Amino acid sequence: MGFFHLGLFLCACQVLVLGVVASAPYGNLPIIPFDEGYTKLFGDDNLMILRDGKSVHLSLDERTGSGFVSQDLYQHGFFSASIKLPADYTAGVVVAFYMSNGDMFPKHHDEIDFEFLGNIRGKEWRVQTNIYGNGSTNTGREERYNLWFDPSDDYHQYSILWTDSQIIFYVDNVPIREFKKTESMGGDFPAKPMSLYATIWDGSDWATNGGKYRVNYKYSPYLAEFSDLVLHGCAVDPIEQLSKKCENTQNSESVPTGVTRLQRTKMEGLRKKHMTYSYCYDRIRYKSPPSECVISPQEAERLRVFDPVTFGKGRRRHGKHHHRSRGSQTEEATSV
Repeated sequence: MGFFHLGLFLCACQVLVLGVVASAPYGNLPIIPFDEGYTKLFGDDNLMILRDGKSVHLSLDERTGSGFVSQDLYQHGFFSASIKLPADYTAGVVVAFYMSNGDMFPKHHDEIDFEFLGNIRGKEWRVQTNIYGNGSTNTGREERYNLWFDPSDDYHQYSILWTDSQIIFYVDNVPIREFKKTESMGGDFPAKPMSLYATIWDGSDWATNGGKYRVNYKYSPYLAEFSDLVLHGCAVDPIEQLSKKCENTQNSESVPTGVTRLQRTKMEGLRKKHMTYSYCYDRIRYKSPPSECVISPQEAERLRVFDPVTFGKGRRRHGKHHHRSRGSQTEEATSV
């Protein structure tokens, strides 16, 4: 993987921050230029580093999408970005902010995803979270939510906390999903060092209503804006990482260590109002929930009323179950 540093093992943990948003709580962390923390992944001039050297624009047009990747691998940590999504007709467009080691372990990769799924005009963006460990792509662990704001109007903060026992997804510093490691999961919990990625690409085959609505390039270029990028973790060398263990880096008051009581109350309220899909309750895909699922009767009933076919005992509809290189995705026919 040419975009990784192949130097000596970095035992000293790093804090890398790009950009400043006035409302962000991480402004006291050090700031470095984009070129010192990231590298272009693909897209040529569809990736534009702004004059301040700390903010990045990714665009999608008929030629290509675009993306960037961290220069280092990280073993656990806190990772965050302020993102402003494209406006207007965005069906088929996927903006992703995620961690992966798929290039190093193509058959046994780990992955932690934020994926933003575009929509037709007048319908809102959806955000999807997903988790894979050790190549367990046959067990999709997707959850999907409607956002409670217009993500194309302004920047909003999206964050991932990854430890050896839990993964927490945050939107504007409020947790929306807490995923805890269980003994029964075995190697399905992400455990190997990963890089941080940000991309925009054409997901017409599955992203909006199972592929019914596709990217319309007359509205291109589609522009996703990134700033306030946070890398807080222990950087490891890709060669030595199998024999080295990073120390816990959650030693900053700016970085969360878990879900507080107040945050849990907010998380439960957001999930109740805005979650539209959870793999734990999908009766079509799984006859019984995967072992790590903690079933809430209230959550199960709410989702069953929302979609009685997927979450109840109805017959399978004629929707599609799509697969792609980074793992499986689902998109129900009622998604728009």
